Amino acid sequence: MILGVGVDLVEVGRVRALYARYGRRFLERVYLPEEIAYLKTLTDPAPALAARFAAKEAFVKAYPGKAWITEVGVARNPWPRLIFRRRLAKEVARRGIRPWVSLSHERGFAVAVVVLELDPGTSSRN
Repeated sequence: MILGVGVDLVEVGRVRALYARYGRRFLERVYLPEEIAYLKTLTDPAPALAARFAAKEAFVKAYPGKAWITEVGVARNPWPRLIFRRRLAKEVARRGIRPWVSLSHERGFAVAVVVLELDPGTSSRN
């Protein structure tokens, strides 16, 4: 059963400007360590930063509860998947939520779609 769907569109130039202005401080405030490690491997990390920011926002829109962008991130192995920290990691597992994420970036924009599926073995949304 689908529990929630979220989508977000981010302008790559805005994220590029934030990264240029605040550098590591911006990364550490918004992104998880796994995301930062991956982004260091890229020649131009701005599109990937924007796509990950969009994924965080899309998750917050889809999630039927409190969630902060600092508790959710995108890991790759080998495809993108959502990862969670702190309280949110426990809550997502307890509720039996299976997250799905799709990322794309093109011509100055990045988009993410998140679908939250309730595990069929879970009897309650709470």
